[in-house]
Amino acid sequence: MGKVKTPRWGWALTGSGHFFKECLRMIGQLNEVDLFVSKAAGEVVRMYRQELKLPKTARVFRDTTASAAPVGFFYYGTYHTLVVAPATSNTVAKCVFGISDTLVTNVFAQAGKCRVPTIVFACDTAPELETEAPKGMVKVYPRDIDLQNTVRLKSFEATSVVETLQELEIALLRRNRELNG
Repeated sequence: MGKVKTPRWGWALTGSGHFFKECLRMIGQLNEVDLFVSKAAGEVVRMYRQELKLPKTARVFRDTTASAAPVGFFYYGTYHTLVVAPATSNTVAKCVFGISDTLVTNVFAQAGKCRVPTIVFACDTAPELETEAPKGMVKVYPRDIDLQNTVRLKSFEATSVVETLQELEIALLRRNRELNG
């Protein structure tokens, strides 16, 4: 791996299969990106039989330490943006209530504490959704609490919550334009 250029994109993957493959493709198109992979996301990569095709400058951090040691990079200006996509209802709930007990929830908390703008692609955004499971498309019915937590997360400072793949693409393009003046 070559010298790390800062600031970089930080991208956190959770255990959601909702547009998982599409998110992986988007990650592969970014320059200077670090990937934070939760334990559940590692399982989903295998379930969906996906290969991570990352830029040569990418670094991958897995959820293997109790203290989520890689969060320290946020203190030193390493990241200009954090993306949490796709974000499970579990991750959204933990973020809303300030629970930082995984690599993903820790990087979300540290991004907020360090005023790093964050884009969250929440999975549970409508009373009825179609999503891809490992064996094909399925219908899911998010609970009211899941929908309420997505709404709560939208009120967080420096946090943009997107609800569709198209909104995620637009948010990434917008952030890229902001960064490149």
